[in-house]
Amino acid sequence: MAEANILADGLYFGEGPRWHEGRLWFSDFYDHAVKSMDPGGAVTIEHQLEDQPSGLGWLPDGRLLVVSMRELKVLRQEGDGLVEHADLSGLARHLCNDMVVDGSGRAWVGNFGFDLDAEVEQKGAEGVLAEHPTTNLVRVDPDGSVHLAAADMHFPNGSAITPDGATLIVAETLALQLTAFDIRADGSLANRRVWAPVGMRAPDGICLDADGNAWVANALAPECVLFAPGGEVLATVATSQNCYACMLGGADGRDLFMVTAGSSDHSEASAARSGRIEMTRAPSPGAGWP
Repeated sequence: MAEANILADGLYFGEGPRWHEGRLWFSDFYDHAVKSMDPGGAVTIEHQLEDQPSGLGWLPDGRLLVVSMRELKVLRQEGDGLVEHADLSGLARHLCNDMVVDGSGRAWVGNFGFDLDAEVEQKGAEGVLAEHPTTNLVRVDPDGSVHLAAADMHFPNGSAITPDGATLIVAETLALQLTAFDIRADGSLANRRVWAPVGMRAPDGICLDADGNAWVANALAPECVLFAPGGEVLATVATSQNCYACMLGGADGRDLFMVTAGSSDHSEASAARSGRIEMTRAPSPGAGWP
């Protein structure tokens, strides 16, 4: 088992790490900010929001897209600010979350589907795993139009698209699995299937490598795990605290960045700057989107 090194700390709760133009971009929920980090670990605030930001991506012309969690929206960079790109409130049920944007600017956005913290407090984690509402995965086209991508998803979270643009892989956190879809030419999804069961791990953020495998942040433990299609564990990286997202980047694409925090519970995560960016070297570079 490899171990990660801490590159940056003092965050509240990071999410949506993306390697873009030589920097690691990410959201910090309770700082209400989109931030970026240089290879040396220096962090810069790129955008300040009233809402909590989450998933990040870019349109083909370079404009940033940001998930606005509580507003159930995707925002779009215009000049130095952010404007509404899409309103997901007709399809998203509670707290929009992670997002992947493909090379054409098409975005897939997940959402909690219910108040996770309240349900965990009432039922416990095992109770929530056993019984919870499902929700929709939402597609946002480049023009901002909103479409149902897939129904009955078990907490659709981190997502990735294969390099050929033909397959969408979604971490269904509460189903303890990665789920794949074929992407049709019009953006609709088909052939839903299990890409990999992950055992008793809660898959949060994910990213793909050039060998066709997926790094998975385990929200239940201090680890990031590399899975082959079908579920074989190929490698494990130990982090200093629970791992909620991951991204391959760096000069050669082999720096594995992991976003960690002391807790994902809103009351705890918003009260203490326990969030960190950690890093180790991966055997293969990143591939596909994000």
